[in-house]
Amino acid sequence: MKRLLISFLSIVILVFSSKAQDSFDPDELLVKARELILKSKYIEGRKIAFRALEKYPDYADILILVGRSYAWEGKNDSATIYLEKAVIASPQYEDGYVAYIDNLFWAGDLDSAEKIIDRAKSNLGTPTPDPIIYRESRLFYYRELYKEAFELVDPLFKKGYKTEGLLGYMKNLERFRKVNAVGATYDYDTFMGDLAPWHTWSIYGRTRTKLTGALIARVTQSVRFDDFGTLVELDAYPSIGKNGYAYLNVGGSGASFFPKLRLGASYYHNLERGWELEGGYRYLGFAAATHIITGSVGKYTGNWWLNLRLNVIPDPTLGTSSSTQFTARYYFKTAEDFFSIQLGTGVSPDEETRDLTQLLNSYRARIGYQQLISPKFMIYGFTGFSRDELSTDNYRNNINLSLGFEYRF
Repeated sequence: MKRLLISFLSIVILVFSSKAQDSFDPDELLVKARELILKSKYIEGRKIAFRALEKYPDYADILILVGRSYAWEGKNDSATIYLEKAVIASPQYEDGYVAYIDNLFWAGDLDSAEKIIDRAKSNLGTPTPDPIIYRESRLFYYRELYKEAFELVDPLFKKGYKTEGLLGYMKNLERFRKVNAVGATYDYDTFMGDLAPWHTWSIYGRTRTKLTGALIARVTQSVRFDDFGTLVELDAYPSIGKNGYAYLNVGGSGASFFPKLRLGASYYHNLERGWELEGGYRYLGFAAATHIITGSVGKYTGNWWLNLRLNVIPDPTLGTSSSTQFTARYYFKTAEDFFSIQLGTGVSPDEETRDLTQLLNSYRARIGYQQLISPKFMIYGFTGFSRDELSTDNYRNNINLSLGFEYRF
């Protein structure tokens, strides 16, 4: 009898011990799994998530986490399995649709993405949640329907919707949507009595072709040093895939204060999380040819665009010199309304009005504002101060004012 009682108690202890081991809080497992997966420890994180799913197979957040982990690894088919389970388990939970659509975009399956967007709009009701509208806009973008993409995302931007990379996406749409425009600018430079003021004006026309992207023809004329000169230029911005584009420039002038020949080329690449990298070359054919290697790194964060540019100017006689510019823009109601500030040393290689070989050092600050008055009309104004070193004991102070407008059609 005593032996039987001991055996019975042992069985009871084992049963309760087993139940205690299987008893857990799925929310705690979700937190642990997420921490591992966000550290790219996908296998370890999924092991914990699978343990929770054995007891709670319809826990949508865990299903979404597992699906996203597979998507981040590029295992899109596996991700689809779990994300489909997530939207079936919780058909009115928008996070499941968002993850599902993202995975299908990364897989390049636009037709399936469209079906999930339609399911989301049907199950989530009206108004359609902003994250779904944003992804519907991206679907149009991937299909090169830029007008439709813009019409969906522009109201989101105006009302303050926040998502990583939104401003960069808007700027890309702006680049693709621009078709025809004409514009004019006027620059006034005063040198505080050292020189007579410079007056510079330009007119330009812009169109767009599939081969060149935006194509801009520009004529710049200036009065300075008791002389008059004209510079003619052509710019192109061809697209290179969905994440990159180029800048190409060619121009020339017969005036002594403009380069006889100027050439420029850069490649821009958009990265994840709103980053943009650029590398390029400029040639300025003044009295002495100037070769410039240029590069920049930019970041879209919220309504800000921040950019740091470095220019390296090798010279076999004078040695290598460099210049830098930091630009910050804050965007307001649209992706074309902004306030900007620029701080720099040296002269930008894209500033065609100055001969870099004539300056030793230059320090400058510049502020400006651009406003889209209507869908067809834009105005802008900038002003700045620079202190240019002409020789070791000769400095020239310059105040610049720039005004311009653009009309689109």
